[in-house]
Amino acid sequence: MLKKTLFALIFGLSFLSVWAKDMKIKITVNNQEFTATLQDNKATQELVQMLPLQLDMTELNGNEKYHQFKNKQFSTQSQNVKNIANGDLMLFGDNYLVIFYQDFKTNYSYTPLGKVDNPKNLPKALGRGNVRVKIEK
Repeated sequence: MLKKTLFALIFGLSFLSVWAKDMKIKITVNNQEFTATLQDNKATQELVQMLPLQLDMTELNGNEKYHQFKNKQFSTQSQNVKNIANGDLMLFGDNYLVIFYQDFKTNYSYTPLGKVDNPKNLPKALGRGNVRVKIEK
């Protein structure tokens, strides 16, 4: 019993240290690089396992870019976030990755994934219209 408990403790600590190391990702759009800090949840863990990704992201409402994963459903912990901020990374439903580049209030529910660390130039980099985004560790 003690061996199993010790193993579980060591395995758990090693998993946490791996996750802490991988909590940062790099997002490249139009030759500009941004780092983002991810939250520790099941959806972000699933996303990190898919990296690196090159995604065609669609413009929506002049405040966000999204990509629909057609063959992937993420685990969700959806919540009414009420306020969206420039740089927020969210999951809408169970298969839409969203990068927000404007602040606004919302009544929609999302699963928070993380946040771009310094999003000041994000709106300009994302531009108007659809864009290709590279996401990697």
